[in-house]
Amino acid sequence: MKKIVSLSISVILLVFGVKTQAQTSPKLENSLLWEVSGNGLSKPSYLYGTIHMICSSDYFLTDKTKKALESAEKLVLEINFSDPKEMSQMQQLAMGKELLSKKLNPEQLAKLDAILKKTTGMTVQQVDSFSLLTVMSLISMKSFGCNDLKFYEMEFIEQAKKRNIEIGGLETVKQQFDMFEKAYTDDETIAMLEESTPEESSKLVSTYKAGNVDEMYDFTTDKKYTSEKTKKIILDERNQNWVKIMPELMKKQSVFFAVGSAHLAGESGVINLLKKAGYKVKPILN
Repeated sequence: MKKIVSLSISVILLVFGVKTQAQTSPKLENSLLWEVSGNGLSKPSYLYGTIHMICSSDYFLTDKTKKALESAEKLVLEINFSDPKEMSQMQQLAMGKELLSKKLNPEQLAKLDAILKKTTGMTVQQVDSFSLLTVMSLISMKSFGCNDLKFYEMEFIEQAKKRNIEIGGLETVKQQFDMFEKAYTDDETIAMLEESTPEESSKLVSTYKAGNVDEMYDFTTDKKYTSEKTKKIILDERNQNWVKIMPELMKKQSVFFAVGSAHLAGESGVINLLKKAGYKVKPILN
């Protein structure tokens, strides 16, 4: 259960990650898997967009994705979930700095309690010691409507361990927590929880299975919900940071990068930023 709660925290960065104004950029091909080459690289690396978690009945990996993963010499995720120190940090941060009953005002608590009862059957008293981010992850898991969730990151880690290749991360658990707290107010967080419905999750899964990374990006960019500031913190700044780290890793060996699909598309998406940096980034179509 601890592992599931920890991993599910990452999924909210895609499901709830950005609800802001979409940017105009060239339309991308429908593909979750992209090859990165050129700019002095001796071997190609790969960029894969994940949904983080999905019901077992919807889980899939194409043969070409399996082949790319098998050919890579290193696996790099947003966070290295195979690192015991990172997982330990995740467990610590999953607990709130203060009780929710002290952090939130009576109106916010009442809204959160109603959402929890409707989506999970739990009460706000039962999650009082958790961080609001952890509560979001629990509600997100329930919105998928199944009890047999599979986590892409854990599947990739399992394959990497079988091949005994190195596993790394583009950022730390603490960086993700700090980023989220900076990006959202408590009111915005609770408002997003009200939008976490089985219908929204079903739409997300269908779009993901179609490999439509543009639509995945558009799906999570709606200015009705939060601000341009949030988009900048959740997507743009992180993408820019990652693209600064990726070249040195790719120079040394062939790397399989797996990040949330919402990070791939857009003017400041990882694909476009890599192209601007001089790399050739092409889809590996099914």
